[in-house]
Amino acid sequence: MIRKMIKMKLFAGNEKEYERRHNLLWPEMKEAIHAHGGHNYSIFLDPDTLYLIGYLEIESEEKWDLLAQTEVCRRWWDYMADIMETNPDNSPVSKDLKPVFYLE
Repeated sequence: MIRKMIKMKLFAGNEKEYERRHNLLWPEMKEAIHAHGGHNYSIFLDPDTLYLIGYLEIESEEKWDLLAQTEVCRRWWDYMADIMETNPDNSPVSKDLKPVFYLE
């Protein structure tokens, strides 16, 4: 498993809505995440900066990258675009964070 962390940005005033939408994550989106090798996915919010920090474990970068090409992922991006920073294709603006320490 590859441990992965990403940083994204929420628009102010959308903290509760972001959490609500994720608490109701579509079953087909959950299935797509798992089908593309994603496991143990958590997202944390820094309320002072509105940065979202996502942690997940993936089977491979190549398999995970294919998720972005699925119809359900594109619909999810469109659904979330009004409450967070996005790219022109509505994918979240995200930055991979560099691992610097791990203790098992």
